[in-house]
Amino acid sequence: MLLPSAAFMSNARPRAVARWLFAVAALIVAMVVVGGITRLTESGLSITRWQPISGIVPPLNQVAWQAEFDRYKQIPEYAAFNRGMTLAGFKAIFFWEYAHRLLGRVIGLAFALPLLWFAIRRRIPAGYGTRLVALLALGGFQGAIGWWMVASGLSERTDVSHLRLAAHLVTALVILAGIVWTALDLMQLHRDRLAVPARLGGAAALAIGLLFVQIVWGAFTAGLDAGYAFASWPLMGDSFFPAGVTMLTPGWSNAIDNPVVVQFIHRWFAFAVAAALFWLAVRATRRGSRSGFVVVGLVTLQIFLGVATLMTGVLIDVAVAHQANAALLLIATVVAAHRIGVVKPRV
Repeated sequence: MLLPSAAFMSNARPRAVARWLFAVAALIVAMVVVGGITRLTESGLSITRWQPISGIVPPLNQVAWQAEFDRYKQIPEYAAFNRGMTLAGFKAIFFWEYAHRLLGRVIGLAFALPLLWFAIRRRIPAGYGTRLVALLALGGFQGAIGWWMVASGLSERTDVSHLRLAAHLVTALVILAGIVWTALDLMQLHRDRLAVPARLGGAAALAIGLLFVQIVWGAFTAGLDAGYAFASWPLMGDSFFPAGVTMLTPGWSNAIDNPVVVQFIHRWFAFAVAAALFWLAVRATRRGSRSGFVVVGLVTLQIFLGVATLMTGVLIDVAVAHQANAALLLIATVVAAHRIGVVKPRV
């Protein structure tokens, strides 16, 4: 007598879980956009305390606003760049940092509460609970990294560490990639209850890894204000690499700490990443996925936005679009890599 497989008797609802994860991914993309605006408007140090619970309530009266402003006046950024700022000016930069932190809290709740509900109702397919809890833990760690980043600019520096900024951005995008990959696995499981998780092959992992390297140097470029170093393309001033640049010691540190070298790397490494992503797109297209066309389109747009960011003198609208498109490109790349890694189940 034939008995039904446990996969067909489960109460799990992979499509419902996947839809929830896609919604969380959309919130993370919004978070990346708001984070970019916060950085570009120099708003990130306007809130000088980390209060995960009570910090959800903004100043509600004149006294509270003045107290918050007085705390900001005690950090080096105010003395160096914003001395004489009015309370109205402070409220403008406070808004973006508050919105960034508030959205982070919203994402945390949007992940934790439905996860708990799905777990109680036994809607999470076998094998996915641990992965989802790990993503939740990484999200909590991301919040701690955010404060670690802000803290770097509150005492001796006039801005945050570009290394910590890169860690903050990359962690957010790792979470985004993990959520999208998991949601795609779950959608595959919805279509076929015998489906197994897709495999991230070596070549696809390389393409994604190169994209992350480029994102890291993009964060370095933003954190060092390296985008302002040269506003010309394709040359930097009058040459491929400008002459007379003061180099740091040891030499390797120029790739991380020298704004001119960082901009140079971010400019030209982009084309190596584009080549890898084009190859990935071709592979995905051959597997019948339209994501390959999306990857090619977003790569092309990303290069255009990068050049436009430089030539407009880092105009905020263009620079934010550049960062937002990077998040979308990562999603498209993950979709393409997942399609290549889908394994046909054996009955």
